[in-house]
Amino acid sequence: MVKHKLFVVDIKKEEAWINQYVKQGYRLVKVKTMTGYYQFEQDTLKSKSHKVKIDFRTFRKIEDFNDYIAMFEDSGWKHIAGTKSNGIQYFERTDNNISEDIFSDEASKAELYKRIANMWFGLFVAYIPILVALGMTGTLKIYNLFHLKELYYTPGLWDRTGIDFWKAFWFETPFALGRGFFGLLFFIIVLSYAYCALKALFWYYKEKQVQFP
Repeated sequence: MVKHKLFVVDIKKEEAWINQYVKQGYRLVKVKTMTGYYQFEQDTLKSKSHKVKIDFRTFRKIEDFNDYIAMFEDSGWKHIAGTKSNGIQYFERTDNNISEDIFSDEASKAELYKRIANMWFGLFVAYIPILVALGMTGTLKIYNLFHLKELYYTPGLWDRTGIDFWKAFWFETPFALGRGFFGLLFFIIVLSYAYCALKALFWYYKEKQVQFP
């Protein structure tokens, strides 16, 4: 069974969504986080232990990543999905006798969101110079979105009529869209990084308040 759903930072909501299928007798076997792809299979063992929990960790060395996976597996948590560099790690509980949470305390839960915030903020900062360069070179012009005719460079286009106009108009439209919307799309993507960072910080401080009411 394949399900598609995108989550933005909200780890608790994602875990709850996954575990609703676990309760129905399925196991999570594959995840593609960037596309919102989740693959489940029927749990033939009908075990009640297969609760899924999510962590966020990145590693520079594969050895450190392998040690991290081994530590969790020794504690009764099987690694389902995630790589050393993509950050989001999915674990399945394999033993009914262990805790239902992979975190030992509330502080560890809060630090999860802090790591996510740092990742998104790092991406935001990294792309700021490119955004500035697009603005300086004229690739990014919000002004053009309100003056679409200026995106068309064909001389005398708007004075033409009939078939001559439509042929020239449709020929140049893909290029005009590229001029006007490529920069805007990039701008929106960079802003989305900032949004994700702020949302992760919100959850970080919310978890801290749970810990220190």
